[in-house]
Amino acid sequence: MSDEPGGDATTNDVPDSDVDQMDDDGYDEPLIAEPPHPINWNLLSAEDAEAEWLELNRWVDWLRHTYGLPASVIPPAWHMHPELLWELSALHLHWLCAYDPDQNGSAPLGWHRDFADARQRLREWVAACGTRLDHDRPTRQTVWPGEEPGDPIEDIPITDRDAEFVEFVMADVQARREAEEAFYRDLDPDTGEVS
Repeated sequence: MSDEPGGDATTNDVPDSDVDQMDDDGYDEPLIAEPPHPINWNLLSAEDAEAEWLELNRWVDWLRHTYGLPASVIPPAWHMHPELLWELSALHLHWLCAYDPDQNGSAPLGWHRDFADARQRLREWVAACGTRLDHDRPTRQTVWPGEEPGDPIEDIPITDRDAEFVEFVMADVQARREAEEAFYRDLDPDTGEVS
């Protein structure tokens, strides 16, 4: 059994050539896993966002436990901070690629080297944004001349991280779903253009 997230059982009793093409009806199209690919969080559909949030959360949880990472590197409310989201998402992709079975044997060493750099960046962003083990606040934004000052920033206690994460993801997915519905509602069926 593997401690790695996404670890699969193997089918040692079936020849490799047969595994790629078997399904319930005998032989059909090849079963090929989707290769790792960069995630642009700004462009995900509601359905894709939900899947990506859950997968990244599972991997981040594995990462923090495996490497004993403190909240100063990965805080409980990492998902509330885009700077942490983008860094962790990129690190996850890098890990997936480094541990791909077709990858060069030294790729995991490259990932660990880059992981050390990423931990330093994560520490800097956690310190700058102010999120901690038991409370969170939005990342402070510098107001440029001519911009309206932002609302006051207050700390919010973190009481049940898992429940708060689920609530956050549900709100994100709902907002994306509403944006998709609005887009398709405004789409002209004849021309395919937004009216």
